[in-house]
Amino acid sequence: MKAISQDRYGGPEVLELTDVPEPVMRDDQVLVEVAAVSINPYDWHFMRGEPYFMRAQAGLRRPKVSIRGVDFAGTVLESGPDVEGLAPGDEVFGEVDNALAERLVATTDSVVRKPNSISFEEAAAMPLAGETALQGLRDHGRLQAGQRVLINGASGGIGTFAVQIAKAMGAAEVTGVCSGKNTDLVLSLGADRVVDYTKENFTEIGEKYDLILDLVSTQPWEEVRRILTDEGRVIVGGWLSMGDWLGPLGSMLGLRRSDRRGTQKFKNYLAKRSVGDIATIADWMVEGKVKSAIGRTYPMADTAEAMRYLETMHVQGKVIITI
Repeated sequence: MKAISQDRYGGPEVLELTDVPEPVMRDDQVLVEVAAVSINPYDWHFMRGEPYFMRAQAGLRRPKVSIRGVDFAGTVLESGPDVEGLAPGDEVFGEVDNALAERLVATTDSVVRKPNSISFEEAAAMPLAGETALQGLRDHGRLQAGQRVLINGASGGIGTFAVQIAKAMGAAEVTGVCSGKNTDLVLSLGADRVVDYTKENFTEIGEKYDLILDLVSTQPWEEVRRILTDEGRVIVGGWLSMGDWLGPLGSMLGLRRSDRRGTQKFKNYLAKRSVGDIATIADWMVEGKVKSAIGRTYPMADTAEAMRYLETMHVQGKVIITI
């Protein structure tokens, strides 16, 4: 079968459309014919093996997992004898560690049934970005109905979900920070206000927020602090720039120092895979409260080009690969 794989670390040029062996299905797994995959910064970090400390787990000289991609949607071709609740023909989506292939195997605790009203592309766009947004707002940000929320990086993959999820959770007001060209997109997703970072520093707008979900970390914490309420929270889910060796660890130490002062809270996090969270967001999608904002779609053969676009860090919405 065809897959996008790499045999060394490097830029998008290491991603090749190649023939690989068919996946071997265990008794507790399903075999899925993949229709669509979305790519995330997570994927290009593993593609490059950067920051370098992550290679201790991912593979010192070359990646242990050669097929890239995590988010997928497709149709069950076969189910193992120990699988309950899924049968050939069922449409599913979820997360695995080798999604960019014509077929993959997955356990039932890593997939969710795809609602009929959601396309394969819309479903594939959601898992990693959606659960990252939800966990940042709900678990770490402790968002309560009636609170005022600011999302820095509102037009990206995670940000587009975060704007909508904040509104679905009852936020009284959501402000999105993005470039001017993405203003209409962010407003269309439910933001009450947009700050164009090319014209205005969001830490100088004179407003106070109960929760800031910072997905790009463009401003010093001491400046961010001044637009927080007395017991406000800054939750950091991403960095625009990172060192080659230690990545965001230096910034994380600065964040920890900020958290030791006063009643305001500063915290960084990494999302955990959760089919429960994916199912929750899928329900919101069916209800029309959340939708996938798909910016660009590429055929499988152009995955390297799609990754080049993703690495610009000026992506609008999600990037989809059709299989």
